Amino acid sequence: MSQYFQIHPENPQKRLIDQAIAIIRKGGVVAYPTDSGYALGCHLGEKKAIEKIKWLRSLDDKHNFTLVCSDLSQIGTYAKVDNDVFRLLKAHTPGPYTYILDATSEVPRLLLHPKRRSIGVRVPDHRITHALLAALGEPLMSVTLIPVGDDLPMNDPEEIRERFGAHLDAIIDGGACHLDPTSVIDLRELPPTIIREGRGDITPFQA
Repeated sequence: MSQYFQIHPENPQKRLIDQAIAIIRKGGVVAYPTDSGYALGCHLGEKKAIEKIKWLRSLDDKHNFTLVCSDLSQIGTYAKVDNDVFRLLKAHTPGPYTYILDATSEVPRLLLHPKRRSIGVRVPDHRITHALLAALGEPLMSVTLIPVGDDLPMNDPEEIRERFGAHLDAIIDGGACHLDPTSVIDLRELPPTIIREGRGDITPFQA
């Protein structure tokens, strides 16, 4: 059964953040709030945790995983960013966008798309997420918590506990989140390609 942490969305309690990070460092899978619904997260490159997330979401190997990053410099460690892309990212980060970019050699192979060697990256605008990332010191491997058969991410932590508590190591209750998922923007070539229109204005990315 998962541990359940009630963390203040504006002033996250460091003690509880540290406990959640300890679970992640031990290979645990956590549900946590973002600026566009709840997400499932685990330690970067933790194979068993990643396999559990894929099972929970019924994902195949072609799914683009996302690295949730603390800032642009961290994105630059894991994704190839040229000057034009950097300007786009800087203007719209943090925010409810997931960007598809070519991965660097720092990204574990098991996270990469099998043919494209691409990776999703994003910097959410949410204080609990940033507190987790600051304590962890590296990105979280993450996917939006959208149950199989649903179109929208979950935003009620009590419902998450009821439906997934037996399979998660921790649930972070940060209150309700926005229901819309992120907009997904492919920036591997410019002009960008809109993969999914979600929360976040896509106008700046349209040719």
